[in-house]
Amino acid sequence: MADTTGGAAARRTERLELRVPTSRTQLPAVRAMTGDLAMRMDFDLDAVEDLRLAVDEASATLASVALPDAPLVTVFETGPTGLTIHAWVATAEGTDVPRDGFGWAVIAALVDSVDAGAATQAEVPAGDGSTSAVASITLTKELPAALRPATGGGGSDLSVAR
Repeated sequence: MADTTGGAAARRTERLELRVPTSRTQLPAVRAMTGDLAMRMDFDLDAVEDLRLAVDEASATLASVALPDAPLVTVFETGPTGLTIHAWVATAEGTDVPRDGFGWAVIAALVDSVDAGAATQAEVPAGDGSTSAVASITLTKELPAALRPATGGGGSDLSVAR
């Protein structure tokens, strides 16, 4: 989990992996984990809900192209500037992520950046290193500037104790 006890300057990069079956009964676990992480990172309620909806759409999109019985693998990376979510499923060779339709428009509208495409397990976080085909979606939501660590250096480490 992201350490928010010391404010933005103390927040460190951490990684969490979640594997769930691509069934309609299990995909909500990814949404729940996303919401919990976003709240712990101090995203506002609108941003938390945006992330939940974007992850729902991404999970459903990937489930639609997954091999039978292939899990949805989701890797959450929390950091001082925001949350990045890598999601992927094993697919048949040559399968790509559908990037048309309403679902894709929803994903793109709710996060700061989104990338998707065909890859191999060697190219995705938490993959097994093989050349097996996967379809992946990566979402990034940046924290508001007020919650990010200061980057200027000049005066950001002032102390009142002398």
